[in-house]
Amino acid sequence: MAEKEKSFVDRIWDFFASVKLAIVLFSLIALTSIIGTVIEQNASPEKNIIVLKRLIGENLAPTVYRILDTLGFMDMYHSWWFVTLLVLFAMNLIICSLERLPRIWNLIREPVKPLNPERVPAFPIRKEIVIRQSPETVKETLIQSVRHLGFKPMNSPLEDGGYQLYAQKGNWSRLGVYITHLSIIMIMIGAVIGIFFGFNGFLNLPEGYTSDVAYSRKDSKPHPLGFSIRCDDFDVEFYGMSDMPKDYRSWLTVFKDGKEVMRKMIEVNNPLKFEGYTFYQSSYGMLSTGRGFFIFKLKGPDGKTETITKVMGESFTIPGTNIKGTIKKFSPALAISQDGKTYTYAQMMNNPAVYIEFTENGKPKYSGWILRRYPRTWRLPDGSIVQFIDYWGVQYTGLQVRKDPGVWIVYLGCIVMAIGLYMAFFMSHKRIWLIASKAKEGTLIRILATANKNRAGFERKVETLVSNLNREV
Repeated sequence: MAEKEKSFVDRIWDFFASVKLAIVLFSLIALTSIIGTVIEQNASPEKNIIVLKRLIGENLAPTVYRILDTLGFMDMYHSWWFVTLLVLFAMNLIICSLERLPRIWNLIREPVKPLNPERVPAFPIRKEIVIRQSPETVKETLIQSVRHLGFKPMNSPLEDGGYQLYAQKGNWSRLGVYITHLSIIMIMIGAVIGIFFGFNGFLNLPEGYTSDVAYSRKDSKPHPLGFSIRCDDFDVEFYGMSDMPKDYRSWLTVFKDGKEVMRKMIEVNNPLKFEGYTFYQSSYGMLSTGRGFFIFKLKGPDGKTETITKVMGESFTIPGTNIKGTIKKFSPALAISQDGKTYTYAQMMNNPAVYIEFTENGKPKYSGWILRRYPRTWRLPDGSIVQFIDYWGVQYTGLQVRKDPGVWIVYLGCIVMAIGLYMAFFMSHKRIWLIASKAKEGTLIRILATANKNRAGFERKVETLVSNLNREV
């Protein structure tokens, strides 16, 4: 009789229950994710074309970029086809699990039962040992030996006066694969929530400025934060006297409903978190049209100190003297050429310096550059000290702003995955039977065992059990 033709629903079910489909979908997701990693998401065309030129050559790069852009690879994780791949993969995992779970569930729930000693089936692990003592004499020893393997044996008497010990453990480990499937689905759900309901942007915040919006990396549109954040100060620390940044820090204050609610100094790998948003220290720069405040710490010959704040062109008096200094010039990165001339070599605060003219009683006394990073330039000929602390208000801190409401689902999914993988790879469903029957020489002990994983490892433990019994009885 011909097999009944499957319905459309059954064919769809079988399609999604296919392991081959899982392999294809997983491979596609992995391959496209690699492309999405190489191609920076939401970056400028020029930036990604430069990357492609390095990979495939200058002639092909613009054409390949246009193709990738048309296919949505420039914002891949928001593209309809990538989300479709995730949905199909999730459906495949769910249906594969539902297809196979009932049989596995029956194996988990099925209690271990005593065997018929007259018709013992073939087992992958089978050992026999004959001892001189009677079955009842060695019973307690056998029970303890089985318990030593982690089992809780049950006892069933035999008609010849012998008995059978049987037990199982690790039956729940069969769920490890399905727990892993669940974790993958959780991670994908968390990722999709983050993609569609999260925010990835930036905020370049000058010193002293406050903002209640950040800007999307995708289209630079403003995104309301629901609170305000202010940059109180920014500072860069360099390696020695080089221009290589060692660390850069921002001092931030958060305001909610007009009230200060939080202050924090952030640096790389030490972000500020507030109401689901995370502010990472990402970059920094200098305002091209900025007008800031010079901060000096003055120390007169008599030891008196004073901290002052001035702007370009203003004057100050050194404590305990008639010496007056006037701020004339500023350089964010001062250098001296081979012929002794000074020049600015960068528009970043790599080596900030201020040029000050000093007078005494209205007459010129001395002048020169005072460099923030070179303390020897702070001391004046009369012993006074003018320490250049900061040029505040001309730098901005570059903050990466992220909000990912699905991240906790992803974290939970990772924990669940660790549990599932441990169960799947390091645990197994083991069953064991010890049949102690009367024999002419004493007692015949048949040890039968099986394990759904790592059978060789379980067999070594059974062999150790046999060796111990030979020594003890």
